Amino acid sequence: MLVTASQLAAFLAAAALITLSPGPDNLMVLSQGISRGRRQGMAFGLGCALGCLNHTLLAALGISALIAASPLAFTALKIAGGAYLVYLGWGAIRSPGTSFRADGDGSPQGSLLATFRRGLIANAINPKVVLFFLAFLPQFVNPAHGSAGLQTAILGTIFTLQGALIFGSLGYFSGHVGQWLAKSRKASQWLDRAAGTIFIGLGLRLILAR
Repeated sequence: MLVTASQLAAFLAAAALITLSPGPDNLMVLSQGISRGRRQGMAFGLGCALGCLNHTLLAALGISALIAASPLAFTALKIAGGAYLVYLGWGAIRSPGTSFRADGDGSPQGSLLATFRRGLIANAINPKVVLFFLAFLPQFVNPAHGSAGLQTAILGTIFTLQGALIFGSLGYFSGHVGQWLAKSRKASQWLDRAAGTIFIGLGLRLILAR
């Protein structure tokens, strides 16, 4: 058996604690849910979670180790990821405000697929998540159970699934807060600006971090 029950239980406990701990992904999901409604928050959260599949594949193939060993590659990826977050933040700040539907679901007009894609890309190109997966997943791999690469892929997929559940829930409940706050287009515009400021701050932090 590649992954035992005890191995899986320990991994899930650690993964859930890490996912729930305050961090950039949580802030981005919460800001999207508050500023744009629960469905948009859930879409962005699911995108962030599924972006982990990219890091799982890299870790399983050993490419993450190559990226970590190359300062130039890591710096380039870090700048690209930070610039993308700044781009998302600037777009939110320039937003004229979001009109919430009157059907009570707190969902603004707009493409859920586009929001999902933004979350996916924001996570998939984050080099810190690349390094996190490289450091975290191998701790729960037991070479005696078989292929280390396959175990890494299984554990990474499980991490993605629990992340989708937690981030989706964060997006849903933060959307309720957003629906309560967004009583007018002007209020919604300020929510977008707040969300944009968070994205830009996280992007600059990623670019400038050593």
